[in-house]
Amino acid sequence: MALWGTIVNAIAIIIGGLLGMMLPRISEGIKSTVMQGLGLAITVLGITMALKSNQIVLVIMSVVIGGIIGELLRIEYRLGQLGDWLQAALHKGDTAHRTSSISEGFVTCTLVYCIGAMAILGPLDGGLRHNHDILYTKSLLDGFLSIIFASTLGIGVIFSAVSVFVMQGVIALAATFIAMAFSQASLDAMIVQITAVGGVLVIGVGLNILQIKKMNVANMLPALVIAAAAVPLQHYFTVWFSRLF
Repeated sequence: MALWGTIVNAIAIIIGGLLGMMLPRISEGIKSTVMQGLGLAITVLGITMALKSNQIVLVIMSVVIGGIIGELLRIEYRLGQLGDWLQAALHKGDTAHRTSSISEGFVTCTLVYCIGAMAILGPLDGGLRHNHDILYTKSLLDGFLSIIFASTLGIGVIFSAVSVFVMQGVIALAATFIAMAFSQASLDAMIVQITAVGGVLVIGVGLNILQIKKMNVANMLPALVIAAAAVPLQHYFTVWFSRLF
């Protein structure tokens, strides 16, 4: 079953989120320290991902062009709207909970869980070979993170499971067509670029968690698509120029 690994990943996030919300009330001091630790760890993760590529020009171009597209599409605003709608739906008529930020947990965890090599390689492997080992590993990591995130950011973390299921599910179902369209070498190169660009975005998530500077990371999500498209385009133009000269 192509979607099995994705289903397990989504369930792990939900279970981790529920466990995190069931933890005893955490003091603001502990909550602040935990979030700072997470922010630092996520920033370091982003740096290691960003350094995967040695083609920094492609990374910069992908982030810039993707950021422009994301701003025009207002992705960050629309994700925030969705989070606010979930918050209003859950606490309808309950003004005591209106101050909670479902939107923050939903957007933050959607970005963390949906960006990275495992989020691409896992569903690809599941769709092509029905091998879900990568997604099983990712499920353990995401489930553990959900416990920590939910204990500090609340129920919005659980709803990020929907984003994970949709994104990874689409990749898993389209895996056969992706494999037919690109050679293994091209696919590997695309994954390297997507991972590097994703690393830049993850650094932005880390900075947001650390409250160093508010960054509209969601608006940069199209950069992942640009990074994937840049690899075959670069190969095409390289071949074209070599024939021309």
